[in-house]
Amino acid sequence: MKKILIANRGEIALRIIQTCKEMNIETVAVYSEADKDLPFVKAADEAVHIGEPPVAKSYLQSDVILEAALKHKVDAIHPGYGLLSENDEFARKIEEAGITFIGPSPQTIEWMGDKIMARKTMQQADVPIVPGTIEPIEDVEEGIKLAEQIGYPVMLKASSGGGGIGMVKCENKDDLRKHFVSSQQRAKNYFGSGRMFIEKCIENARHIEVQIMGDSHGNIVHLYERDCSVQRRNQKVVEESPSPFLTESLRSKITKSAVKAAIAVNYVNAGTVEFVVSENGEFYFLEMNTRLQVEHPVTESITGLDLVRWQIQIAQGEKLPLTQNEIVSKGHAIEFRLYAEDPVTFFPSPGKIEELVWPQTENVRIDRGYESGNTVTPFYDPMIAKIIVSDSNREECIKRGLEFFEKLEINGLKTNAPLFQMLLNEEDFVKGDYTTSYLGKRTVSKS
Repeated sequence: MKKILIANRGEIALRIIQTCKEMNIETVAVYSEADKDLPFVKAADEAVHIGEPPVAKSYLQSDVILEAALKHKVDAIHPGYGLLSENDEFARKIEEAGITFIGPSPQTIEWMGDKIMARKTMQQADVPIVPGTIEPIEDVEEGIKLAEQIGYPVMLKASSGGGGIGMVKCENKDDLRKHFVSSQQRAKNYFGSGRMFIEKCIENARHIEVQIMGDSHGNIVHLYERDCSVQRRNQKVVEESPSPFLTESLRSKITKSAVKAAIAVNYVNAGTVEFVVSENGEFYFLEMNTRLQVEHPVTESITGLDLVRWQIQIAQGEKLPLTQNEIVSKGHAIEFRLYAEDPVTFFPSPGKIEELVWPQTENVRIDRGYESGNTVTPFYDPMIAKIIVSDSNREECIKRGLEFFEKLEINGLKTNAPLFQMLLNEEDFVKGDYTTSYLGKRTVSKS
C-alpha cells in the first residue's frame, strides 16, 4: 500500500497516521468544518474537507468519503472505530470501487452487527451466551412473558448498534412496560432498526473482552484480555490488562472461547470478543466488535505490538506476523479515557482548551486528539485523549497514574480527571475489586 485514507477523526485518526508514517505510507485525512484545526488534519499528508460539523453531514457521508478516496487515488481506507467502522454497506462500496477496506469482510460486519444473529451463531459454535432470547421481540407483552421465564432483572437491548443506546435494565414488568417503546424508538432513530431482545442481567459482573486477530490464510490468534468493568452509562472509562479478577484457568477458557467465536465467522483483521463474567466465574458471550477498539493501546502496551500495523499487513494479504505461542503478555497497563465532561454528572462539557500541559511521566503513553487552543465541540464524543500507563505490575501502574493526574494541567473546560484521581486513591479499585456497577455507587466530590 502506498496511500491510505482514514475515514475518522480525532485521536484515532492521528494514531493511524503515526503508524502509516512509520511504514512509509502516505495518508489522507477527512475532516468537518469543526475539526479543521485539530492535530490529525495537520499530521496527514493530504486533507479533504467533507462537510458541516454534524456527523450526518460529514463523517457519515459514505459517498463523499468514497469520492475523496477515488479522487486522491488511495489504495485502502481505514475506518478507525465508531462512525462508519461497522457499516457493512460502506465496506461493500469500498470493495466494489476496487479499494481495500482495512477490516473484516462486509458479510462478517453485517453478521456480527446484528446482536440476535451473533447470539445464534455463538450458540451454534458452542460459545456460552447470556441466557435470553435469540429471536426479536414483537411487542412489550411478548417481552414481559419472556422476561418472566428468564427471571428479573433483565437487560432490554437493541439488536443493532452499540454504545449503550437502546439498552436499559428492567427490574420488573412495570420497568419493561415503561421502557420498551422508548428504547425501541431510540434504536430506530440511531440504527434504523427497532429489533429488540432480552438478556438476563448478570449483576455484580465483570466486563472482559479479548483482542483477536485473523488473517486471510485461516490463522486466528488472541492477544489476551482487557478488563473494561469501570463504566458509566454502559460505556467504558477505564480499561486494563491483565484483568485483576481472572485466574489463569479462567483466562485460558475465555481466550480459547474468543478464538472459537472468531473461527465460527472466519474472522479476518482486528476484532474484539466481549464477555460478561459473573461473580462465580461463569462467562457469557456479549458481542463481537468488528473493528479496532478505543482501548487497543492497552494490548499494545502488554504485548509490545502495533495493532494498526498488523491491520495493514493483514489487509495487504500477509500472514499474521506471530503465532499464538510467540505472543507474550508482559507487565501491566491501564488506560484512562480523558473526557471533556463534568466528573460528577458525567454530562459532556464542551469548550475551548485554554491550556493543556501533559506531564512528563515515564511509561505513560498519550493518544491525544486535541492540543492547547483547540475547541471540544458538542458534535462528537468529547474524548480529549487516552492516557495509558504501563509498568511491571499493577501497583506501579497505579502510582504512575496518580503522579500523572496530579501534575496534569488543563484549563478552560471541565474534565473527568478528578474521577481518575478518586479511583486511583480508592481502596476497592486499588485492590482490583470492582464490577460494572462500581461507578454507579461512587460520587466525585463537587469541590
